Amino acid sequence: MSGPVKVLIVDDSAVVRKVLTQGLADQKDIIVVGTAPDPYVARDKIIKLNPDVVTLDVEMPRMDGITFLKKLMRYYPVPVIIVSSLTEKGGELALEAMRSGAVEVVAKPSGSYTIGDMSAQIADKIRAASRVNVRRKSIESRNGGEPSRLSFNTPVQTTRKLVAIGASTGGTEAIRYLVKKLPANCPGIVIVQHMPAKFTKSYAENLNTLSALKIKEAEDGDAVTPGTAVIAPGNFHMLLARSGARYFVKVKQGPMVHHQRPAVDVLFKTVASHAGENAVGVILTGMGADGAQGLLEMRNAGARTIAQDEDSCVVYGMPKEAVKKGAAEFVEPLDKIAEKILELV
Repeated sequence: MSGPVKVLIVDDSAVVRKVLTQGLADQKDIIVVGTAPDPYVARDKIIKLNPDVVTLDVEMPRMDGITFLKKLMRYYPVPVIIVSSLTEKGGELALEAMRSGAVEVVAKPSGSYTIGDMSAQIADKIRAASRVNVRRKSIESRNGGEPSRLSFNTPVQTTRKLVAIGASTGGTEAIRYLVKKLPANCPGIVIVQHMPAKFTKSYAENLNTLSALKIKEAEDGDAVTPGTAVIAPGNFHMLLARSGARYFVKVKQGPMVHHQRPAVDVLFKTVASHAGENAVGVILTGMGADGAQGLLEMRNAGARTIAQDEDSCVVYGMPKEAVKKGAAEFVEPLDKIAEKILELV
C-alpha cells in the first residue's frame, strides 16, 4: 500500500469520533479521512472517500452495526475494526461482527474518554487490518463447508499431553475452525487470543456451544485436562504450571509483552518449562512477533511445533516470525492443523 492508511470512523458518539481522530493524528502512516455518526452517512462517505479501513461501533441508531457490516461485506468489502463497549451485550455483538466479516475488535475504555486510551492500540489494529484481503473467501467456504470433526482412535490415558495455541488478527475464526474439528478426548488445550477484557468470556462461551470440547475463559487455578480448553482472559496473562502430572493455569496481571496482555510468549515460555516434550505448540494468524520466541523455546525443550501457512492466514505476521526463527517444525494450512495436532499427540 502506497501512502498512509486511510481510515473512516463510524460511531454515533461525537466524543468517540473526536477522541479517535485526535488520537490518530500523530500516526504518520495513518490518516483519518472522515467520520460518520451512523451507517447511512458512512455508506455515502465510503463510496466517496474509499477508505482502506473502517472503524465501526455496533450499537447505533437508524441501523445497527451488524446489519451494516453484513451489507458492507456483500456490496463493498473493506477491512472493518469493531470498536465496542465493555459490556456483556457489547461482547456478544462484537463476536457476531467477527463472524460476519470484521477483522479486529477494540474495547472502548470505561468512564471518560481520553486521547491516549485507545490511540496506540487501535493504530496497531488499523495497520494489521489494512493488510487483510477481505475479498478472500471464508475459511469454511474455501474448505467446502463446515469442518468435519476428527476422531482420536485411542483414548487419552494421561493428562501429561498438552496443546498450546496462540493467535491474533484473524485468530478468532481460525480458533473457532480448529476447535470444531477436535474430538472430545483431545489432550487439554491452553489458548491465548489477543482480545480485550470481557470479550473473551463471550468468545469462550460461544466456542463451547460449537465444539465437543469443554471450553471456558480461564480462571486462576483451572486444571488443564483431556477434553477441555481454557482461553486466557482479556487483560490478563495466562501461565502454565504443574504439580506432579497435573497441569493447571495461573492467571495474573503484569507488564504487557509485545504490547499485549495476554501475550502468547508468556504462555508458550511456561509451556516450554513445564510441559517440554509433552506439548504441541501452534501459532496462528496475527500481526507482529508475539509467540515466535516462545514457540522456539518450546521446540528447544522437545515440543512439536506448528505454524499456520501464509496462504491461509488473515495476516502472516506471527507465524512468519516463528518460521524465520526456526521455531516451527511444521508449516500447515489451517484445514490441516487439527489433523497434525492429533498426529503429534
